Amino acid sequence: MRFRPKIKIQKGDLVKVISGSDKNKEGTVLSVDYKTNKAYVEGIKIVTKHSKPDAANPDGGILKVEAAVHISNLMLVDPKSGQATKVGRKVVDGKVVRYAKKSGEVI
Repeated sequence: MRFRPKIKIQKGDLVKVISGSDKNKEGTVLSVDYKTNKAYVEGIKIVTKHSKPDAANPDGGILKVEAAVHISNLMLVDPKSGQATKVGRKVVDGKVVRYAKKSGEVI
């Protein structure tokens, strides 16, 4: 069994893009793919997708959808200061919780 590092970004988190064409943009995480270490972020890395006609969309057409962004290009936004911050883990009352290293606030 291979070791898989903990991904510190979860669905629903507010993140900031730190690298790539969408640098400095912020968005909410829609989903995380743990096998490929990628996340789908609302409004980030919009790509054009061509779709054939089907029952749901009888005309087909061109759609704008979010593509996956690698986790290493994202940082969590600190809820207190609004700046990008690293994420730590600590035990509080017997539970492991995530906290923002910049402010120390539990996420």
